[in-house]
Amino acid sequence: MNRIGIRREDKNTWERRTPVVPEQVKELKDIEFFVQPSKIRAFKDKEYAEAGAKIQEHINQCDVIFAVKEIPLDFFEKGKTYVFFSHTIKGQKHNMPMLKKIMELKCQLIDYEKIVDEKNRRLIFFGRYAGLAGMIDTLWALGQRLDEEGIKNPFAEIKQTYTYSSLEKAKNEVKKVGRNIKKKGLPESITPMIFGIAGYGNVSKGAQEIISLLPVKEITPEQVASLKDRDYSRNHVYRVVFKEEDIVEPLSGEFELQDYYKHPAKYNSKFDKYIPYLTGLVNAIYWDNIYPRLVTKKYLKELHAGKTKNCLRVIGDISCDINGAIECTSKATEPNKPVFVYNPLTDKTTDGFKGEGVVVLAVDNLPCELPKESSEDFSSALKKFIPLIASADFSVNFEDCNLPPEIKNAVIVYHGKLTPNYGYLEKYLEEKKK
Repeated sequence: MNRIGIRREDKNTWERRTPVVPEQVKELKDIEFFVQPSKIRAFKDKEYAEAGAKIQEHINQCDVIFAVKEIPLDFFEKGKTYVFFSHTIKGQKHNMPMLKKIMELKCQLIDYEKIVDEKNRRLIFFGRYAGLAGMIDTLWALGQRLDEEGIKNPFAEIKQTYTYSSLEKAKNEVKKVGRNIKKKGLPESITPMIFGIAGYGNVSKGAQEIISLLPVKEITPEQVASLKDRDYSRNHVYRVVFKEEDIVEPLSGEFELQDYYKHPAKYNSKFDKYIPYLTGLVNAIYWDNIYPRLVTKKYLKELHAGKTKNCLRVIGDISCDINGAIECTSKATEPNKPVFVYNPLTDKTTDGFKGEGVVVLAVDNLPCELPKESSEDFSSALKKFIPLIASADFSVNFEDCNLPPEIKNAVIVYHGKLTPNYGYLEKYLEEKKK
């Protein structure tokens, strides 16, 4: 019988997720599961035991280990296969020692982030839950900020995602706020209220799922600037979704999506023109430093120096790339202290809601605020691949390994060497040596 280990998560006290839930353990009868005990995991040790798993501290009898987040260096063992979010594919500097250790021990590394279909669509992800939690928390942050400004508003009734016992209860709270807006309307001073969502993938879909619980009217990017001068409604929130062609423009010629992906230097950001009209912005885009930024410090400084009112009170930076698409995201935050105010005039940040500037929500691990539901969804998607990974012959050459193509494409390291698709990471390992 094949053996699978499930590592407990210990990156921080908020990480309560698991890659495989008890229900899937019970259903995968041909696999023997060994689960590390955990006091904080969303599913109790007893639930795993009742599903047939063995609960024990040491799981070194397993050749394949599943986890969610990064793994400490002293946990890795020679020749074993590890499946988790490694956060190495961008050459993330802080995780290069971990990648190097995996290679030194001649291990295999499979990264969930790269498990995709033939159209490069991710198959196993927490993104929707990042969007769900991120949007709830952004609405909460808006309510607190307006309250701080002395503006009574219905969003002040919304709490942080992690304080709700379930996603359903959080949604019901948002619906209640929506009914209030529909009946009583929003204060004139904060209307028209426009929420921009950058991106249209799984994270964006989660965010849209939450804001759709409010009385929403959809507008196009072209309508953003003129809405103030039209017959807008105080009993609605306006939502606009931005795609790449809305965010950037070519230096010459027409916009072409694949050309932008391949040659981003040929494009400039045009996002500044929307910012003065947005009440809130949710950033749900994939970003790398080869791409233009969405919101720059320079533009925010110009905006605030001009004393522009009623604009961009809150940014929900779900993607949370430090000094990335949202340049003023200077640090990642935790659920209990999730926001800071960035003052563009001083280039300083202050934790909380007080002060001149824009409130930034920058929790880098939002799905952990919905640990049970997000784990169940993730585990359900992962289930069909677990037996295939568990039964794979990792002793043969990479070319001959009998993994399905979706998983094989996600193998970053095999027998301690970078696989062909990830050879580019060598340069980041070399930089680490220097």
